[in-house]
Amino acid sequence: VPGKITIIVRMGAEKLRSNLPELINAVRSEGKHVVWVSDPCHGNTFQTETGYKTRDFDAIRAELRAFFDVHDQMGSHPGGVHLEMTGEDVTECTGGESGVNQDTLKERYITACDPRLNGSQALELSFLIADRMQKRREMQA
Repeated sequence: VPGKITIIVRMGAEKLRSNLPELINAVRSEGKHVVWVSDPCHGNTFQTETGYKTRDFDAIRAELRAFFDVHDQMGSHPGGVHLEMTGEDVTECTGGESGVNQDTLKERYITACDPRLNGSQALELSFLIADRMQKRREMQA
């Protein structure tokens, strides 16, 4: 039974824009069919001056947009997105409509490992993803 290869990209928006087309072309030249997945959280982790490990929502959103833009340009399919998230009202990632910033990280920073998007931030990204997928369907119709 043939398997499926999943390639997970996580490199930040600018590197993704410059490197993903080459990766897509390399996979195509080998005749392989893969599932392309974006993991925009892991490529955008940093430590604040106060020692909190966090992620910036705007950087995550920019990487997701880059992921969809490149696939649109290349005629390839964005097959999935992996997010580090929780439905809880945590303050572990900065930015987004929830208004978390570096000063408010300490209020509800409860992760035992990696910082997670809170429910509001995850929902905001979900609407972005849904909007991009709808636009792809309209372009292909």
